[in-house]
Amino acid sequence: MSTQEIEIKVPRPGESISEVMIGEWYIREGQYVAADKNLVALESDKATFDVPSPKGGILTRVLKKAGETAQVDEVIGYLQPAEAPAAAAPAAPAAPSATPAAPAKTGSGHVMPAAERAMAENNLPAGSVQGTGPGGRVLKEDVIRTVSAGPVQVGGSRETRSVPLSPIRQTIAKRLVDAQHTAALLSTFNEVDMSAVKKLRESYKDAFEKKYNVKLGFMSFFVRAVVAGLQQYPQLNAQMSGKSLTYYNYCDIGIAIGGGKGLVVPILRNAENMSFADIELAIVDFAVRAKKNQIALEELEGGTFTITNGGVYGSLLSTPIVNPPQSGVLGMHGIFDRPVAVNGQVVIRPMMYIALTYDHRVVDGREAVSFLKLVKDLIEDPTRLILEV
Repeated sequence: MSTQEIEIKVPRPGESISEVMIGEWYIREGQYVAADKNLVALESDKATFDVPSPKGGILTRVLKKAGETAQVDEVIGYLQPAEAPAAAAPAAPAAPSATPAAPAKTGSGHVMPAAERAMAENNLPAGSVQGTGPGGRVLKEDVIRTVSAGPVQVGGSRETRSVPLSPIRQTIAKRLVDAQHTAALLSTFNEVDMSAVKKLRESYKDAFEKKYNVKLGFMSFFVRAVVAGLQQYPQLNAQMSGKSLTYYNYCDIGIAIGGGKGLVVPILRNAENMSFADIELAIVDFAVRAKKNQIALEELEGGTFTITNGGVYGSLLSTPIVNPPQSGVLGMHGIFDRPVAVNGQVVIRPMMYIALTYDHRVVDGREAVSFLKLVKDLIEDPTRLILEV
């Protein structure tokens, strides 16, 4: 190793993390990278994060390829410090009969080498894959996700593909199985007439967006309703620890969001103190950063209750799974016009099914059903959320 080469090591992303998986090298061996530009994406069992280049230079060697694991502080590559290459001289004007050159790729939407090979193997045309990497880069997993989402022509062969589970997906799988094995999970359901909330949003959406620079969504209403429910039925905000229960006097609400690498659940800390605008701004920020894999580890830790919204994907009804050691999770679903009986008359109303899964070791059925009924009542009469009655 040259004495001038710099070791690229795996940083310590958190106290409880000792191993990561190499997600994608943004720079190939022999390429120049500017100082502080991202070199490689690393995945832990909690989040994905990028490692920036400590200096400008040439990536001389890659010791760990995408999909391989590495320990914290392990060397995964070497960088040779160097000055940025001089800009290429402008090309001479082409003759009129010459074929115009293809436009050069830019950093936004740039197809990474591994992704380019995967696209060629699956006969995917340029521009057909939406990139989720930094700057919109198309990663190999983006290609795999696109192929998995629809039918793929494989020329009549019976090919199979083995893709290693990412640390995040492994953790999700383990936690969900653990929840099924260790907690006494039970679900209760109800339905909500969304007419009042929709009318309220329609009346104030423009003024709200103008004042707070964020749209008024449904999630803020449900967060406020859940907070009211947790304060009235604190068992849903408690957690079992050995032979004792820990009750929390604050509401740290996890919001399940589909990210670039899988489901993440960032936390709204002290949601009981947050306004509608605070909630909406925080959720938009989480959603944007989740797609870029920029949610910090500390934003995912803790949480006393979780809300998940399958309705954004068109779900009519589902049974959410508790995120241990929490004792409850609220599942929201799609809003669909359905015939319902109101004052003896059949009318069409925008309805949403809601589901509460809870740990029966901590929460009795009476509290669970009452909690969900309160959430329903508050959403159907949203002025109660504003007046806190």
